[in-house]
Amino acid sequence: MPPELRAAIVQDAATSDVLMLAWMDDEALRLTRETGEAHFFSRSRQQLWRKGETSGNTLAVEELRDDCDGDAILLRVRPAGPACHTGSESCFAPWLWRVVAERAAARPEGSYVAGMLDKGVAACAQKVGEEGVEAALAGASEDDTRLVAELADLWFHSYVLLAARGLDPAAVERELKRRHR
Repeated sequence: MPPELRAAIVQDAATSDVLMLAWMDDEALRLTRETGEAHFFSRSRQQLWRKGETSGNTLAVEELRDDCDGDAILLRVRPAGPACHTGSESCFAPWLWRVVAERAAARPEGSYVAGMLDKGVAACAQKVGEEGVEAALAGASEDDTRLVAELADLWFHSYVLLAARGLDPAAVERELKRRHR
């Protein structure tokens, strides 16, 4: 009989960003409380695992909270590296970033992302500059379809540049939040 599982919502204690959703059984919860590091139950492997046991990207637990029904747990953590297996800080990163990050990691043959990354940071940065100019020119025109297409190119190539530099879009989000204050 499979163990009774509860949803475990993992939140960065410093930023309040939601990092991931995992599952905990009673043993994972006990180990988490005893060690101060997040442990979960893998539904696919049907076994316990400690976050970061292979990647080193552990989650130091600062606080555990049960929800009102006792069927979910909030873990407020201090992450030591990305929470997501894709290398993103959060499993809830934008879908386009997940695609770029996966292609950057796997480098599949024929991938445009892999090809750009193989050309180096300077080539990726140059492409962002080109796309920025094209977006600005499209914005000056009255062609909304062209503007949307050029901004899509700019956003995409910005993600490729972030990947080339080993950065996560969450860093840009943090900067924008900082400026908003």
